[in-house]
Amino acid sequence: MFEGLMEFSRQFGLLIIDPMAIALMIASSFLGILIGALPGLTATMGIALMTGLTYSASKVYALTILMGVYIGAIYGGSMSAILLNVPGTPSAAATALDGHPLARKGLAAEAIWVTRTASVIGTFLGVICLATITPLITKLALNFTSAEFFLLAVFGVLICGSISARDLPIKGWIAGLLGMFMAMIGIEDIHATERFSLGMMELATGIPLIPAMIGFFAFPQIVKALRKGPTGVMPVIEQGDMKTSLWPVIRKNIALILRSTGIGVFIGALPGVGEDVAAWLSYDNAKRSCKNGKDFGTGVYEGAIAPEVGNNAAIGGAMIPLLSLAVPGSPPAAVLLGALLLHGIRPGPMLTQEFPTFTAEITALMLLATIILWFCGVVIAKPITKVLRIPQGILMPIVAVLSIIGAYALNLNTFDLVVLFVAGIVGYALDEMGYSAAPIILGLILGGMIDSNFRRMLMISDGSLSPLYTRPICIVFLVLILWIVLGPLISKKLGGKFKQIAENTGE
Repeated sequence: MFEGLMEFSRQFGLLIIDPMAIALMIASSFLGILIGALPGLTATMGIALMTGLTYSASKVYALTILMGVYIGAIYGGSMSAILLNVPGTPSAAATALDGHPLARKGLAAEAIWVTRTASVIGTFLGVICLATITPLITKLALNFTSAEFFLLAVFGVLICGSISARDLPIKGWIAGLLGMFMAMIGIEDIHATERFSLGMMELATGIPLIPAMIGFFAFPQIVKALRKGPTGVMPVIEQGDMKTSLWPVIRKNIALILRSTGIGVFIGALPGVGEDVAAWLSYDNAKRSCKNGKDFGTGVYEGAIAPEVGNNAAIGGAMIPLLSLAVPGSPPAAVLLGALLLHGIRPGPMLTQEFPTFTAEITALMLLATIILWFCGVVIAKPITKVLRIPQGILMPIVAVLSIIGAYALNLNTFDLVVLFVAGIVGYALDEMGYSAAPIILGLILGGMIDSNFRRMLMISDGSLSPLYTRPICIVFLVLILWIVLGPLISKKLGGKFKQIAENTGE
């Protein structure tokens, strides 16, 4: 471990004295923020686009650009989520729950600064985990079988439904089930059988995630804003020195940041789970552990800090199985794996023998990107809130155009535009009835994982459900799931009894 830290320090020192590396990291970080902030241009797409463009560059400079885009895009999604309630990336959907209400209170710049600073701490700690405890985290992640992945995905959907529903948790669960049903459309993973596609060739590969996400999130916001009139603007209250007034917020929530970092690193290390689940689990943990948990969803800093720390810490976690096992922990990490192979780097158990310094190099690049991204966030925090001063009649048509471009640009397929508009109409109707779009999207993301892992578990166990209640990690997840489902009913019933006892005592 000590030798690894020494090599990491040496590689970081080489980077900070290289002006070209610094310049490329600054440019790629800003590009990543832009990619993440624009609806539809996700971190995965950003890395994919830059992989081809960096083919002829040297290994160090190519990885500098790719890591800057990766980390910048994960953060950039939170900016549109905070300002417009339109997550730029799926992992920023949880941030919108409290980030946008903060913006509506006139605290957009403060929310951006606080989330940026907290997520920098989370990313830094994730980097430290990558540099020091990779073998331990990898060993723990390898204990997850199909049964654990199934329960983890169900747990994530239920959590998202519970914390995003405005009035009744069951509405969030219904929305999550709707997303899971949508995920069943198309060719399934085990036997490659086509399901529920209605004979439409475009649905053979399933409902495209990005157009659906943009439709469910952006369309209702655009319609509601335009219904209020073309001249309305969101309130923006000018604050004093943000750094002076908001550092106490960071200090107050250090414990929350540490917990969210742990969640993010662990979830990131699980193959195929990614930043989305890390953000929601971190948000749920914050809501349940913070004293002001009942105020979550109304615009509290803790509700914006936790998911941003979780999804940024998951970047370091996702790199752990990628480097040690050649198994990506998230979709962006999967694309990054292809980029590494393109540049002659073969992750896996032999990485430390074939490329002894590579883990230290990638860790140093992540740390440099984190530091530069913090400065980028500080620089653009206040100027970017000027977008809230644009009249809704001008701003929302621009958002609509960018949303359409983002949905179409992913596959250059007009069917994606059909999905966008259908999802938008359905999303607006559900929003009017009090159903949140967040659990629908998470259900769409995790539905395939739930389906394939449940069926794979049944195949391995000859149709038995025993792995769900005999494996220790599964038992933990089952207890948590039962707590989520039955907890509100039990607390409501006990609360009613205590109230009745208090009334009788008073009489």
